[in-house]
Amino acid sequence: MEDAVQGKATPLRAVSRDAEACQEIPQEPMFDLIELFFFAYRDFVGDADRLLLRYNFGRAHHRVLYFVDRRPGLAVAELLDLLKITKQSLSRVLKDLLDQNYLEQKLGLSDRRQRLLYPTDKGRALALDLAQLQSRRFARALESLPAGTREQTTAFLAAIRDSAPGETP
Repeated sequence: MEDAVQGKATPLRAVSRDAEACQEIPQEPMFDLIELFFFAYRDFVGDADRLLLRYNFGRAHHRVLYFVDRRPGLAVAELLDLLKITKQSLSRVLKDLLDQNYLEQKLGLSDRRQRLLYPTDKGRALALDLAQLQSRRFARALESLPAGTREQTTAFLAAIRDSAPGETP
């Protein structure tokens, strides 16, 4: 395996003797990738953090707004499951977004106990501003790299994450 930063080969060892379950992991931690990923994430979310400060919002507000904007009509229970958070941790964030008219909540048609979330025009506008800000960072990074890098990056990030049923990469 090629070391991304230093160009050195990283020795690999097998984790399991079972052919189907055999995965190779490096003998040494991939400090170069860990560090690059940490700093890339810091800068990626930092762009949005600076904009969110104007609204007295944080990253939790951004995540909730992002997913409700991308999936209008998302049930609160589905949002909790998607973000892997508790009702308590969502409560304050959701209250802020509802009280300040970035989201609206409606009762489910078939199940009146269900609470469905929708972005307002104001919420869609903020979600779009945040997405455009972060998309510019992606575009800058991709423009200097070879063709096909976006697809490879998408596959790489999808392979890193633990996806749950119903989640899209």
